[in-house]
Amino acid sequence: MSNYLISISNADHLKVDTIHDRRSKLKVKAFNLFRSSLKQREGEVRFFVTAGNETLAFETEGYKKHRQLLILQMISRYCVYLGLLEATIHSSYPA
Repeated sequence: MSNYLISISNADHLKVDTIHDRRSKLKVKAFNLFRSSLKQREGEVRFFVTAGNETLAFETEGYKKHRQLLILQMISRYCVYLGLLEATIHSSYPA
């Protein structure tokens, strides 16, 4: 299992954390939808996570046809870090 580096933002108003994969150099940014405005960038992949009444958005940075499984592993590792063990990952915004 790969180890990922998680960098946490110090600024409460930004609340954007980043998950780094050292091998592929891929980054996945984690956004709290209630604290930040999120605009999808062209060519990047986006996923959403729901856990209880919390919803998080994840967007890649530097996506170059990486395996989707790698992105999902990075997101799931971040959810475990946050203690969101009942998290569900969605490929589109959950209604």
